[in-house]
Amino acid sequence: MKASRKSIFGLASILSAALLAILSARAAVFSKSSEYVFESPAQVPSCHAALVLGCSQFLSDGRQNLFFKYRIEKAADLYHQGKVNYLIVSGDNSRSDYNEPGDMKAALVKAGVPENAIRCDYAGFSTLDSILRAKDVFGQKRFIVVSQDFHNHRAIFIGRSHGLEVYGLNARSVDRHNSLKTELREELARVKTVLDVWVLGRQSKFLGEPVNIDSPPTTAST
Repeated sequence: MKASRKSIFGLASILSAALLAILSARAAVFSKSSEYVFESPAQVPSCHAALVLGCSQFLSDGRQNLFFKYRIEKAADLYHQGKVNYLIVSGDNSRSDYNEPGDMKAALVKAGVPENAIRCDYAGFSTLDSILRAKDVFGQKRFIVVSQDFHNHRAIFIGRSHGLEVYGLNARSVDRHNSLKTELREELARVKTVLDVWVLGRQSKFLGEPVNIDSPPTTAST
């Protein structure tokens, strides 16, 4: 009986600590990001560039990933409304058969964004990598992040914790039935992000040669 009580107490302690970590991380992230998240391009401040955070274009069963679709739609709308000169598409290209930035670029071009107004970041393996590489590789200290609301808060937290003027433009949300797993994963990702930023001081995994996008794109393709 005593052993059973100890096991129950130990499990309760672990669950309580986990819940506290999740709630504390959520409070930290939202307190630093909430006033910088916007729903429409008309609301968000104009910036030289926007950072579109990557995800897979298709789900494991072959269906279109709505997170991808809605991010592309919002990023294209942002560009067409003249709020940015460039779109930086950042994602995973760690395998030859998987290219998030390439897929995003192709989708944006199909949506009417000029090819020379798009820059690819092929080493955006995490949100932290994407945000810090926007500064360290693409030279941007003030930019808009395009993703879903839950993701934008974490991205803004990372950027503003590093002294960057980052704003979030929310892409359309995905039905809860399709996004519950993603949102639960996001709760844990917030805990990891707070640890990475405030405790471990983690930096982007890869840098590389600087990419100059100081000037607006020319009418000719590059």
